Amino acid sequence: MQRVQKLFEAYKDPVYRLALSYLGNTEDAQDISQEVFLRLLRWIDRIKTGAERAWLTRVTINCCKDLLSSRITTREVEETDAVYFPESADLKDAVLSLPRDYRVVVYLYYYEAYSTREIADLLKVSQSVVTTRLHRARHHLKKLLQEEAL
Repeated sequence: MQRVQKLFEAYKDPVYRLALSYLGNTEDAQDISQEVFLRLLRWIDRIKTGAERAWLTRVTINCCKDLLSSRITTREVEETDAVYFPESADLKDAVLSLPRDYRVVVYLYYYEAYSTREIADLLKVSQSVVTTRLHRARHHLKKLLQEEAL
């Protein structure tokens, strides 16, 4: 139980922020975070020491995908938390306006410091897909931020 508590304290914010970046909704992100840590309680004995971060990230992504696929309609971004992106409001708004696939790789790469290889493994896509999404996301962000500056 101590291991679960330590993992919860260490990863509650990253799990929540990943869910928020994937879903764009605080209530859903909170629900997903809760589900992820409930699953952690059930599976803690089967998770190798040192692999917890990757396991939590993969489970978070899977739970988000499950939630989205179970919906008939999807909601737009309703609100965000200040904890999500510590930078300027303009950058936060620009990142949140990106399509989900771009938003998720930007979050994992820049805010959670995953490598493109790790992101590819987590999202179950090729590394070239991740680098392409990052490139396109940067292009979109640059364009959005330049338009706002005018």
